[in-house]
Amino acid sequence: KNHKTAMADNNNNSNSNNFNINEHTFEIPSDKINSNDDLQNFLESETYKRYLEYLEQLNSAIIGKKLDVECTVSPIIEKIMKILNTLEEWLEMFPPIQQPMRYGNKAFRNYFDHVQENGEELMNEILPEEYSAASPELTSYLVNSLGNKTRIDYGTGHETCFVAWMWCLEILGLTNQDDHCALVFKVFSPYIDLMRKIQSRYFLEPAGSHGVWSLDDYQFLPFYFGSGQLCEQSRIKPIHIHNQDYLEEFSGVYMYFSCIKFIHRVIIFL
Repeated sequence: KNHKTAMADNNNNSNSNNFNINEHTFEIPSDKINSNDDLQNFLESETYKRYLEYLEQLNSAIIGKKLDVECTVSPIIEKIMKILNTLEEWLEMFPPIQQPMRYGNKAFRNYFDHVQENGEELMNEILPEEYSAASPELTSYLVNSLGNKTRIDYGTGHETCFVAWMWCLEILGLTNQDDHCALVFKVFSPYIDLMRKIQSRYFLEPAGSHGVWSLDDYQFLPFYFGSGQLCEQSRIKPIHIHNQDYLEEFSGVYMYFSCIKFIHRVIIFL
């Protein structure tokens, strides 16, 4: 997705210190990167710099930690976890339909429409009343993190939409540095699990034939956060991702191994 984070463009920090909701006009995200020049402008922008800083802050919070580590779960994190559970429950309302194509089960469009129609209601469960004006903008990021309705595909741009959504919550001051560990382990990781269910259920086509460096057709950030998890330990070596026993032992606590295990499952299934 070539979405622009409107709130970030009007705020000079990745936190909420200088954000004044009364002085901000929210807008529905729209495509802004339509040429190489647009891309270069984005890569040189303050928004891009602060987005990378946010990713680095999240990664720093989980260095050397396993998914089952005890971390602070604030009320806002609990509400976000509930939203993810709801998105998963809604899958049962839209079973895959019988069709000849391998990729792109059209039932995904019905699921997507349902999320889009009810997205603001979900968003209002976590937004304070005084932030209700932000609901349409944030809802767009959340909905579009699930994939593309028209193409019935999913890729790293949709994954980025989800992290942009998380970042917007931080800009608003609803989350802070104390939530970073939980945002990765209790929010982002379950989001990846949800997307794997959606990918498998509706056969979402990869949004790009080779993924990021041909590493994974669907995801990128689980490898980034997963490598952070594997820092400060000496038992696991790079070669161990090819060891089935290691995959079984560590896929439940390390995102990197979970990614590799999912890739193996998808290849076998296809």
